[in-house]
Amino acid sequence: MDRNRLGEETSPYLLQHRDNPVHWQPWSEAVLAAAKAADKPILLSVGYAACHWCHVMARESFEDPEIAATMNRLFVNVKVDREERPDLDQIYQHALALMGEQGGWPLTMFLTPDGEPFWGGTYFPPDQRWGRPGFPQVLEAISEAYAGKREDVAKNVGVLREALQRLAQPQAGGAILRQQIDPIAERLLRETDQIHGGIGTAPKFPQCGIFELLWRAWKRTGQPAYRDAVTKALDAMCQGGIYDHLGGGFARYSTDARWLAPHFEKMLYDNAELVDLLTLVWQETKNPLYRQRIEETLGWVTREMRTPGGGFASSLDADSEHEEGKFYVWSEAEIDAVLGDRAALFKRFYDVTPEGNWEGRTILNRMNSPAPADAETERVLALCRDLLFQARSPRVRPGWDDKVLADWNGLMISAMARSVRMMAVMMEPRKARWVPARLIQPR
Repeated sequence: MDRNRLGEETSPYLLQHRDNPVHWQPWSEAVLAAAKAADKPILLSVGYAACHWCHVMARESFEDPEIAATMNRLFVNVKVDREERPDLDQIYQHALALMGEQGGWPLTMFLTPDGEPFWGGTYFPPDQRWGRPGFPQVLEAISEAYAGKREDVAKNVGVLREALQRLAQPQAGGAILRQQIDPIAERLLRETDQIHGGIGTAPKFPQCGIFELLWRAWKRTGQPAYRDAVTKALDAMCQGGIYDHLGGGFARYSTDARWLAPHFEKMLYDNAELVDLLTLVWQETKNPLYRQRIEETLGWVTREMRTPGGGFASSLDADSEHEEGKFYVWSEAEIDAVLGDRAALFKRFYDVTPEGNWEGRTILNRMNSPAPADAETERVLALCRDLLFQARSPRVRPGWDDKVLADWNGLMISAMARSVRMMAVMMEPRKARWVPARLIQPR
């Protein structure tokens, strides 16, 4: 375990860490055996290629020679791509939850040489801040505990082992009855944000499964509150900064309650679920905004996510040139330079100001002008978007995770099929249109 072995892997996430001074190892029985032979605890780090905070912890800690030297001295260090090994990720996320901690990525777990967890967390800063201990202090404390308090470690391991074993034994349940579904929908409706749309407060995820349940509750009961909760959330997402108004596609979630500022990574499965939900709701509402977002999102998928083998890649990163969102955000000066005399109109509709709306830059959105304008204005705005899309193209692109996952591909392919079929059925064939021509060019 005297060198970093991730360069021998194929996962884009693992390859991102092949040059770290940490002696990372991929998960294997041989690594567990080596940890036993050395009687060293395992430091397990789980993440994925598009994970912003994974990149932050890598830059702050895993690329730092001193912190890496401490990791190499005290631990056997193992990296796992959660999309490549969802089974391992699920086990250790459950273990962290059983410790009373909130899960997420990067997942940082400390294991015995047998691979059994005894302590963990998610992101740790390189020094003490935000109420979190510094990562070097965590490393030293865990190593000391493993060396000098084996009974306490064994107790933690035993408690977690029993709890994980219980979780691994699923209990059969009965059928879910309609009289149970309606109270569930009623309870979930109370969690919706009546001001900004969505569930709860920041951060906000699309929660497509919940909104499909609410939509079907409206279909069953006719109660408009269910319908309105769904359309309010979709309207907010479709016009907010979580949506890429130039290239199509939705970011994974919003960091604020208004849907303005996303974590900019785009995941295949999120977009598949959103296309499905938008298609379901469009059948009833015929809202042209939903149709446009479906077309543009499928255009993004076919343009930017197709792999040479024909499947769809997993994700686009949040970061470009080590900066979150750099590919997507704009300054007012950049907008003026590209659009010229059309800039004033575009800035009014897309929230572009000298000071910006996010960290001194602008995330394009139509939250303040969500209603469609007259046909001529919308034509000019579409032209402006095309010009900005072309101007954005030469920028350094976000990282592309080209793993083709069968389940995520199945979600997207079925969403595509349903949306195209539904729109073809609902329109005259001669008027049917899938995606704008500029969106179907190969990547």
